[in-house]
Amino acid sequence: MAETAGEDLKGIERLREANRAIQGELGKAIVGQADVIEGLLTALFANGHVLLVGVPGLAKTLLIRSLARALDLSFSRIQFTPDLMPSDITGTEVLEDEGGRRVFRFIKGPVFAHIVLADEINRTPPKTQAALLQAMQEKEVTAGGQTHHLELPFFVLATQNPIELEGTYPLPEAQLDRFMFNVPVGYPSQAEEERIVVETTGAAAPEIHRVLGAQDILALQALVRRVPVAEHVVRYAVRLARATRPEGEAPAFIKNWVTWGAGPRASQFMVLGAKARAALAGRYAPGIEDVRAVAPLVLRHRVVTNFNAEADGVKIDRIISDLIQAVPAEVA
Repeated sequence: MAETAGEDLKGIERLREANRAIQGELGKAIVGQADVIEGLLTALFANGHVLLVGVPGLAKTLLIRSLARALDLSFSRIQFTPDLMPSDITGTEVLEDEGGRRVFRFIKGPVFAHIVLADEINRTPPKTQAALLQAMQEKEVTAGGQTHHLELPFFVLATQNPIELEGTYPLPEAQLDRFMFNVPVGYPSQAEEERIVVETTGAAAPEIHRVLGAQDILALQALVRRVPVAEHVVRYAVRLARATRPEGEAPAFIKNWVTWGAGPRASQFMVLGAKARAALAGRYAPGIEDVRAVAPLVLRHRVVTNFNAEADGVKIDRIISDLIQAVPAEVA
């Protein structure tokens, strides 16, 4: 037991060093966006998926492609459009001639990659969006009565434009709940934007070097699962999730502004995210501050506001911030 704990401590240190190295490689291609990168890496090592919300032109695709290179993982980009079919994502069966016999052969779709970018996921109807559900949850695809397993690690990153609503379809709640984090991608500062212009209008192209491989990531994901978490930290995460539900013992502002709160998956993801965040920082146990740091990313797309919130001009981030302040932490 002591030997296993010692190995895990070494693994945590290795993860901390890898985190620094990955951020260094991504910094060659991406200017700023430190919070976005931290959210992506936290979800990746917690074995979760991420919804990136931001206007076009903020280098989301470049970031994800650069991450795939730094981790030596296969990368696939799916442009979601209104005419996209489920088989365009998962793959399709074709009839071929084999030795005089007609046989069906499955042609794998773009979902068969380690990192899948679902670009503008809300531009396709729910039926096509649902094609990702089984892949995200079960890490497998069923076609023609046959089940095909995806190669691990498997990481879905979906982008969504928050301002252009014409021709879009809202993501079903079941689909949204599959995403561990909702990470907002904001505009760069003026200094960052000036640097972006200088670096992207020249001839030099950044070279991203490999930091980890697929097997390394799987081992580190397993390590994050083994990170111990104190009972009071678990209780805090659960109380935070339960406080979003207006029908329970929620604060008055939740009852006034929220129609539907977060389910149990929110508690699970807050604890997993806290574990991964602590491990990436080289700490062997998460604290309340780790839960508070990941709570907005976990709750942002799981709490449904009502007309009162809209009438009062209250955004979801304000509600979550007030909630974190309202729910006290226990003393360990």
